[in-house]
Amino acid sequence: MINRRCAIQACGIPAVRAAVVLLLAGAGLVPGGAGTALAQEPVKIGVVAEFSGPFADYGGQILGGMKAYLKLHGYVFGGRKVELIIKDTTGPAPDVAKRVAQELVTRDNVDILAGFGLTPNALAVAPLATQAKKPMVVMNAASSILTTKSPYVVRVSHTLAQNTQPMAIWAARNGIKRVFTLVSDYGPGLDAEAAFIKAFREAGGEISGSLRTPLQNPDFAPSIQRVKDARPEALFVFLPPGSQTIAFIKAYEERGLKQAGIRVIATGDLTDDGVLHAMGDGTIGITTSFHYSAAHESPQNKAFLKAYAETNGSKLRPNFMACAGYDGMAAIAEALKKTQGSVDPEKLLAALKGMKLMSPRGPIMIDPETRDIVQTVYIRQVKKVNGELYNIELEKFPDVKDPGKPQ
Repeated sequence: MINRRCAIQACGIPAVRAAVVLLLAGAGLVPGGAGTALAQEPVKIGVVAEFSGPFADYGGQILGGMKAYLKLHGYVFGGRKVELIIKDTTGPAPDVAKRVAQELVTRDNVDILAGFGLTPNALAVAPLATQAKKPMVVMNAASSILTTKSPYVVRVSHTLAQNTQPMAIWAARNGIKRVFTLVSDYGPGLDAEAAFIKAFREAGGEISGSLRTPLQNPDFAPSIQRVKDARPEALFVFLPPGSQTIAFIKAYEERGLKQAGIRVIATGDLTDDGVLHAMGDGTIGITTSFHYSAAHESPQNKAFLKAYAETNGSKLRPNFMACAGYDGMAAIAEALKKTQGSVDPEKLLAALKGMKLMSPRGPIMIDPETRDIVQTVYIRQVKKVNGELYNIELEKFPDVKDPGKPQ
């Protein structure tokens, strides 16, 4: 189990100068508050995520995004340094997530909980956040219900319903009338299934069948054969990104869905930037709806991609979890600036509610009522650009809230 302590130190001060500053601080002679910043305890952020097992990329991407933000923006906010204390859940393991979060609160005395790649793990920790009065910044877990489980939960990532509804609307507008749905059988998958079916039927579409696959170790061949036999115009898919989506694309090609004229439409989890290269050309033409693409054109995204590569390795392509890790760190940093370094939980929450940021994905806001994210959802299609596969944005739905929340 990973139990690493990542002390994030202030950078950019040569060693000699740092020594002088420390001496002056001890004598109370540092002007402009520098002595106060160095004398105060660091703000401790407990990062709970999946760093080993089949979902290890989740934790790696989230932490990579946080590190990219710190590289670009420094390490002191509101006069306080930040320290990351990292805990591994080992996968979808609610009991482990709850235990390591408890350790962070009682032993490490963290001020903020963050991370959470998978919904079951986040749901297990939410009651603890309430009990301990610790802000809990969710950087991926995407079930709509999550923010209702604790008044201390703030989500900077997405919800499956939020990303799914635009896909259903787009499909109906573009002449698709009969769709089969295939989703992973856990909270976010069920949210995606419900949101797609509701929105697609309201737009006049027909659902020709629905299947759910296990969260761990699914066999896609039988499911895809059933879809092929049903002969819909399109198959809507939600699967957690990683090994499952690679396996799905392989089965999709082997069973000849494309040759049968059955289009694949999905949330962007299916064509995740982090594993898109491993899926190969079978993904070309797949249409998805999502909130982030590595191909997004903006100065903020270019800076993010550069910082991520420099921090985590030039061959790694950041995905939506890395973007949420970046934005989560940005939200914490801005909240600390607003509170002038105070980690009082009510002050931090007040600073987070209604916060607006310009993210690598575009403009985002934390809804002050629901503590969930409001953002643009893009319709994208996989294309090959200069020999590399990318999710190229075609259309956008601005200011999308989670449709499961009051509008």
